[in-house]
Amino acid sequence: MSRFSRAFRGRGPVPVGTWIKLPAAESVEAAATAGFDFVVVDLEHTLLSYETAAAHIRLASALGLLPFVRVPDHGPSLVQRLLDGGAAGILFPHVDDADTAARTASATRFPPYGTRGSGGTSRAGAYGALPRAEYLRRGNEDVLCLPQLESRRAMAAATDILAVDGVDGVFLGAADLALDLGLPGTDPHVTELVAGAAEAARAAGKPSGVAYGAAPSRLADAAADGHGFVVLGNDTSLLADAARKLCQDARRALAERAGPSAPDPHHDKATP
Repeated sequence: MSRFSRAFRGRGPVPVGTWIKLPAAESVEAAATAGFDFVVVDLEHTLLSYETAAAHIRLASALGLLPFVRVPDHGPSLVQRLLDGGAAGILFPHVDDADTAARTASATRFPPYGTRGSGGTSRAGAYGALPRAEYLRRGNEDVLCLPQLESRRAMAAATDILAVDGVDGVFLGAADLALDLGLPGTDPHVTELVAGAAEAARAAGKPSGVAYGAAPSRLADAAADGHGFVVLGNDTSLLADAARKLCQDARRALAERAGPSAPDPHHDKATP
């Protein structure tokens, strides 16, 4: 059984998560209440601090969510801190080739499989209470390394990236791929490249993941396309969309209740 399968055991055929972009703990609590399987704390496209990320990781773990973190770059020092803080895995943006993928995998594993340093007195080591052998085993066998493929180079190198030992799956970033290609996200060429990378993942026996915004109906599409995990929506957009709809609906109801505006008796009179 793969690391990915063990991590999501009992959570359904296609685990569903959401991005966490706000610092409020309520975002993680709401995600757990809603029934998501995992959250991805986003340090790439937000101003969240490391301390806030650590708090989200702790809360998600306590509520039964798998806590992943998307890092802003490939720096191993940040990865090490997040994993010792209890992150279940790391999403690495803009992994374009096998050499880069190997470096991301190395950052998530202890020697001899990687370069992660030992910190058994951290949260991941139960603050020193976890036997060292178990702390090292969990780091090497349970933590997930998920490179993001989001460029034409990455899509072309998908098979090589997925063949890297320590890469547990890939996240396919269609939005950045479309930017790289200079095409709209709905262009058939974008869809074709994403489908090709998903097929490479299936051939490697590793899951691919995609994000669909706030489009739950696409979950069935993801399963049909063979993806192994899906990220739906994010706390910021869900709040903004709900607030916008509420405000628009309220103004529309108010306008309907008021009816047609009464004519202005002075409208057609000449200005004196």
